[in-house]
Amino acid sequence: MADTYLTINKISEGLYKEKGSKFLSFAIPVRTVEEIKAIIEEKRKQFHDARHVCFAYILGPEGKEFRANDDGEPSGTAGRPMLGVLQSNNLTNTLLVIVRYFGGTKLGTSGLINAYKESASDAIANNEIVEKTIDKVLTIHFEYPFLNEIMKIVKEEEPTILNQAFDMECSMTLSIRQRDYERLKNKLEQASINLKSILKIEEE
Repeated sequence: MADTYLTINKISEGLYKEKGSKFLSFAIPVRTVEEIKAIIEEKRKQFHDARHVCFAYILGPEGKEFRANDDGEPSGTAGRPMLGVLQSNNLTNTLLVIVRYFGGTKLGTSGLINAYKESASDAIANNEIVEKTIDKVLTIHFEYPFLNEIMKIVKEEEPTILNQAFDMECSMTLSIRQRDYERLKNKLEQASINLKSILKIEEE
């Protein structure tokens, strides 16, 4: 099972013009639906004079959560082509927003589909597609005398240290690539047995 996914690295913009209509596109890295709702609301306020503010997004490492919205355009002519651009690039954790200013001439179904597809593609082309790993997080709690042994394991496995606190009761929150997670966890559990100490592991 793959433990990587593709997403975009930054916010980028694109533009497509057809028969007086302007399609302003935005590609935005996102992680949650709440974040997406806030961005769309912000875009609707920013471009309050636009005819349509359409969007499409895909979320999650496996891309299982997705949605497309036509915002008043004929059904399937805006959100679906935008979603198709995300899918054809194998992108997730990505939001596409396209703002349309109507130019007075109707483009027809095929014209609209092409316009939203081209505008979305332009925003993605102006971005950078990056590969990220699917990571898992755990927090360990242990007594201070066992710090050296724990740090030895951390140095060997090289997880990212998200948080740490060293006192008589110590804790560390670690993030590591999914494929390496069980090995790290097993080493920590074995250390707990070897040290005859209670090493508490909290999985997230």
